[in-house]
Amino acid sequence: MSEPLRIALVGATGLIGGKVMEACIGREDLRLTGIARREAPLPKGIRMELFVAEPDRWGEVIEAVRPKAVICALGTTWKKAGQDEAAFRAVDQDLVLSVAKAAKDHGVGRFVHVSSVGADFASKTFYLRVKGEVERDLAKLRFDRLDVLQPGLLLGNRPNDHRPAERMGILAAPVLNLMLHGGMRKYRGIRAETVAEAAMSLAKRAARGRFVHDNDGILRAARALAKPEQT
Repeated sequence: MSEPLRIALVGATGLIGGKVMEACIGREDLRLTGIARREAPLPKGIRMELFVAEPDRWGEVIEAVRPKAVICALGTTWKKAGQDEAAFRAVDQDLVLSVAKAAKDHGVGRFVHVSSVGADFASKTFYLRVKGEVERDLAKLRFDRLDVLQPGLLLGNRPNDHRPAERMGILAAPVLNLMLHGGMRKYRGIRAETVAEAAMSLAKRAARGRFVHDNDGILRAARALAKPEQT
């Protein structure tokens, strides 16, 4: 039996991070290590470590863990950032790139980053412009393999997050999805569990290169993830 793949999960306390942990329950092919700035409840039945440290120490954790791949699910919201551009950039740009650089410096070959549909460094929308700038700068680090996920509206319950507009969008997603075809499919709502499974599936792939995955690509990657073996 081959050694399990070591994966470091950064952003373990968020929606996608939580779903990644849940998807790892019962898996013997993966060894997951979470990295966060605060403690978080671990899913029942999971076998993993969660390192709690200030972000400026995360590089040391990555060095100690020596993962083969990093899944980066970091991100805040415009509301949580106090509608302040600098505060938003501090998490969604500065912290993401700091983690990526630390991973690269410590020999991590694969990096999976959860971005957003519409990310474009030339966008007039601040949120999408920042996301695009991050994608551009991640590519400059030249990981052996870089996977960028660009999901549409994430469907799932976010703990301690109250955004009426997004909740309305989630409720309307099943109907809206039926209306979005062709090039608009990428804006469809997508389950957070699906994005998490895709991130895990892509972290296992050894083929070199830079890959960007829209909703359809995320769905294909999630379907390709083998189910955990029953013991």
